[in-house]
Amino acid sequence: MMGAMSADATGLDPQQSAAVLAPRGPVCVLAGAGTGKTRTITRRIAHLVAGGHVSAGQVLAVTFTARAAGEMRARLRTLGIGEGASQVQARTFHAAALRQLRYFWPQVVGDTQWDLLDRKFAIVAQAANRVGLSTSTESVRDLASEIEWSKASLIAPEDYPVAAARTRREPPADASKVADVYAAYEALKVRDGAMLLDFDDLLLHTAAALEEHSTVAEEFRDRYRCFVVDEYQDVTPLQQRVLDAWLGERDDLTVVGDANQTIYSFTGATPRYLLDFSRRFPEATVVRLERDYRSTPEVVSLANQVIGAARGRIAGTRLQLIGQRPSGPEPEFAEFDDEPAEAAAVAKSIAKLIANGTPAAEIAVLYRINAQSEVHEQALTELDIPFQVRGGEGFFTRPEVRQAVSALRQTASRADLPEGADRGPALITLVKAVLVPMGLTDAEPAGAQARERWASLGALVALTEELLTHEPDLDLAGLLRDLAARAEARHPPTVQGVTLASLHAAKGLEWDAVFLVGVTDGTLPIAHVLGDSKSAPDEAGIEEERRLLYVGVTRAREHLQLSWALARNEGGRKSRRRSRFLHGLVPEDSPASRIAAPAPQKKRPRCRVCGKQLLGTAATMLGRCETCPSNLDAALFDALKAWRSAKSKELKVPAYVVFSDTTLTAIAEQQPRDDRALVTIPGIGAKKLERFGADVLAVVRGDDPVATAQASLIEDV
Repeated sequence: MMGAMSADATGLDPQQSAAVLAPRGPVCVLAGAGTGKTRTITRRIAHLVAGGHVSAGQVLAVTFTARAAGEMRARLRTLGIGEGASQVQARTFHAAALRQLRYFWPQVVGDTQWDLLDRKFAIVAQAANRVGLSTSTESVRDLASEIEWSKASLIAPEDYPVAAARTRREPPADASKVADVYAAYEALKVRDGAMLLDFDDLLLHTAAALEEHSTVAEEFRDRYRCFVVDEYQDVTPLQQRVLDAWLGERDDLTVVGDANQTIYSFTGATPRYLLDFSRRFPEATVVRLERDYRSTPEVVSLANQVIGAARGRIAGTRLQLIGQRPSGPEPEFAEFDDEPAEAAAVAKSIAKLIANGTPAAEIAVLYRINAQSEVHEQALTELDIPFQVRGGEGFFTRPEVRQAVSALRQTASRADLPEGADRGPALITLVKAVLVPMGLTDAEPAGAQARERWASLGALVALTEELLTHEPDLDLAGLLRDLAARAEARHPPTVQGVTLASLHAAKGLEWDAVFLVGVTDGTLPIAHVLGDSKSAPDEAGIEEERRLLYVGVTRAREHLQLSWALARNEGGRKSRRRSRFLHGLVPEDSPASRIAAPAPQKKRPRCRVCGKQLLGTAATMLGRCETCPSNLDAALFDALKAWRSAKSKELKVPAYVVFSDTTLTAIAEQQPRDDRALVTIPGIGAKKLERFGADVLAVVRGDDPVATAQASLIEDV
């Protein structure tokens, strides 16, 4: 029996209600960020089923991620349509096509066998080898991306060069060579009378089956009568072809989207089907959802200003969001001399939010490219703030960074290095020479994967330069020790922490507090859309970058800060400028509206043995230069390791989560006797002091921590 909640529009605002109660037929819901689109479309499905317009089993709802499809199914189960909830099909495009193709394949193709190719890397590498192109990981991934874009855009191999030029693609190799790889890839998927189908082939064959076989089309269209498409601004020409094949001559279609959140054009996604919906269906009901239930009015106001400056056709569909939450703090803007200063300030602000009650899992640091995460991982680590990297790997676990460090180790082991070639200013030259064969070039390369690799390698060079400013005589062995210590200190936490994510990976998510970092020209918007002396700016690309910033702003519920740094390294030349997208947005009374005054130099700790400034994480944690003599109490060190082992088993976490070996070494050397002495050791913050301080001090005194705790408990009783 149908419940009242799902049969009517109870609890919905007027626009949501209009979308839910719209008559059967074409409906277009323009839904801004935070306006409750999932709630609206699931209620619409429930309303159509309850009203007898369609049976639950005749509804096919498609979206772009399995997570979103799962959320839609979960919402439907709560709406009182009983067994009907499980009959509504809520799937991704590819999952729906796979299910249909498996059913119809024997009717369409016969006995020819096929298998799903869920990883195309090996075959693309084979195709690249045949054509004579590089088979490096990044090159193959970029070639695979071009093939996926072509198929999603319904572009055949022979048409790729012209299409790539027309759409201003940046092929990872000569366009004709990419086309040859594409053709070879398609040929390699047919073997011994069997076929391998990639995810795009699922859509192509499903569309062809419905277009070319009337009996298949009739059976399918008798099965499904009503279609709902979420995130309609992100459909590709191939997905639209499948949707058209599903519909036939019918028009029982509801689409939901926001052209101002179109940020995946590089994959073939296009908002034109959303923009042209009323032209295709003149009788369509169009509803605009503009009440934002996610963010405070202050955040909403900034979001409206960001997208209000948009240009081009998409700008004509602009939604003016109206914040529905209570008032909150104004968004903040901050300018810093360099990236380390920016990261340190952001980490300090995060620590303050956590101390004031905001859960770490409700805080995010968002950036344009993954290579930007390194400096923020370091800053959070130094303050003992747990974090997780979403949609990517931590900096030191990325394949290109691991490979680079391995290559530097091999170089350090060579016996033929000229004297002084790995020390001081020459160290930079050496590091660059090692990284050049791995993809480090003077100019930013074409191809998304190649650019990510290039940026990560550049970050390693920048880190080396920064370390040299503090220790001018640094050598390669010292650099490798510092990199190893940094990598060890950044093991992912076993509990949820602050999220570090690229803006693309943040789409569809939200947090109480968001820090948008690195908002400079050349980063956001990204450099390759700005043009140079050889090419004009890519205006469409610049507008997509503006929409990316808009998506980032609308991820914040309450606290929002946008920041940028004028230089990459500490003491570097301040050649950067804040993003053009911030023009007119930074309040005149904000300190960030002026060039930042030079930040006071942070005092670096000194060695407790020789008095020199300490360099590197390991030395800082030990409180002495690694070359200075150690006064390690070996027995105490063994006792600390035994305690850590027992504690890690008790908590069911790896030992390094409790304390690293370096921290235990520092404790065994310095032998702190009270809390004040203990927290002076880097790596022991307030949280670890609270959790483990009493135990550690008991071990240092030579007591049994368990016995001490039991005795204390008896005294309390």
